[in-house]
Amino acid sequence: MAFMSEVNMSFSHYMDDEYEKLFRRMNPPRVVIDNEACKNATVIRVDSANKHGILLEVVQILTDLNLIITKAYISSDGGWFMDVFNVTGQDGNKVTDEAILDYIRKSLGPESCVTSPMRSVGVKQTMDHTAIELMGTDRPGLLSEVSAVLTNLKCNILNAEVWTHNTRAAAVMHVTDEETGSAISDPQRLSIIKELLCNVLGGGNKKRGAKTVVTDEATHTERRLHQMMFADRDYERVNDDDDFAEKQRPNVNVVNWSDKDYSVVTIQCKDRPKLLFDTVCTLTDMQYVVFHANIDAEGPEAYQEYYIKHIDGSPVKSDAERQRVIQCLAAAIERRVSEGLKLELCTTDRVGLLSDVTRIFRENSLTVTRAEVATKGGKAVNTFYVRGASGFPVDSKTIESIRQTIGNTILKVKGSPEEMKSVPQDSPTRSLFSGLFKSRSFVNFGLVKSYS
Repeated sequence: MAFMSEVNMSFSHYMDDEYEKLFRRMNPPRVVIDNEACKNATVIRVDSANKHGILLEVVQILTDLNLIITKAYISSDGGWFMDVFNVTGQDGNKVTDEAILDYIRKSLGPESCVTSPMRSVGVKQTMDHTAIELMGTDRPGLLSEVSAVLTNLKCNILNAEVWTHNTRAAAVMHVTDEETGSAISDPQRLSIIKELLCNVLGGGNKKRGAKTVVTDEATHTERRLHQMMFADRDYERVNDDDDFAEKQRPNVNVVNWSDKDYSVVTIQCKDRPKLLFDTVCTLTDMQYVVFHANIDAEGPEAYQEYYIKHIDGSPVKSDAERQRVIQCLAAAIERRVSEGLKLELCTTDRVGLLSDVTRIFRENSLTVTRAEVATKGGKAVNTFYVRGASGFPVDSKTIESIRQTIGNTILKVKGSPEEMKSVPQDSPTRSLFSGLFKSRSFVNFGLVKSYS
């Protein structure tokens, strides 16, 4: 009987997939891009057969193109999905680049085939690199230790994204073998990498230690970071006397609309890029369906309103569930908010570069709260958000020392507060890494609070 039940379930799933494919062929997605309808934005309309997660797929594609969504209207009652976005480029102007517009049409139109699989934490192998996913206890010097381990194991870090929130740290790193420049395929070597990184990430926290599992599925890096931190329950706060208590936390509210059997979620907070992606990602991974939504982010404050039900068709059922939705959405917004000093490094890429730079940060008592590491055309383009090890702002003398060590033209500090003084240019006798770091970037430095 159990065998027949499994067969029936498999057959039912197969029929559902075939029905979805047939419905999609009969009702292909339609994308209309209009640069005349709105004075200061490009209007993108997407009509498609409805399915769970389609809103996230659309938002994810627009966000990955670095487009700013200033307004949006979503409706997906019944079997059809209709979405209208007002978008601009990073410069605040309409999108006129035909290559970008054509990419949107192909990505969201009849030719599209986008999936967003859930998967576990771990190491996955692709054609050209190995992706390592890490989850552990945050502490000063953690990124330095992780990158040092990888460098010692002859791994070259091509790209990495690191988030920290509520005492936890998550990272997705793309690495290659130092000698071959390709993915690492040796199972024994992968096992050693996982074991050593797990030891570093444990950090003495036995209750919530490191997590690593081997997997071979691809995923979207930022969505995966949300999934990892959500699964790790970073939204649960031990107390409110932490660094976010002094900030203006997002205003999230959830009420039930009994006449329509919806739950209405409203969010008000400071606007920033990728805010819509972060909230939609969280609702989707919490298994909620967005039936209607209104998004307004034309000013410094963003307003989002979602009409949702759980995937089982029910609205929010209890106060405990309501509080969990509020906590998870607030955490999703806070993960990408970075306070402190924003450092930008641009130089020729080489093996061990990230390890050397983060070691200098650690030796100067700086804590990395978020990092974006990328390699483009042989150049390392890295962004770090740092604070003092005790959580206080970074002292200007410390920054002067770090920039003289790394190279003043290589490491830029964004902003220009009055208390920061101009720093001398590179001196061959004082720049320890002058032979390793070479760049033609200009100096522009200071303290900032970033919501990017």
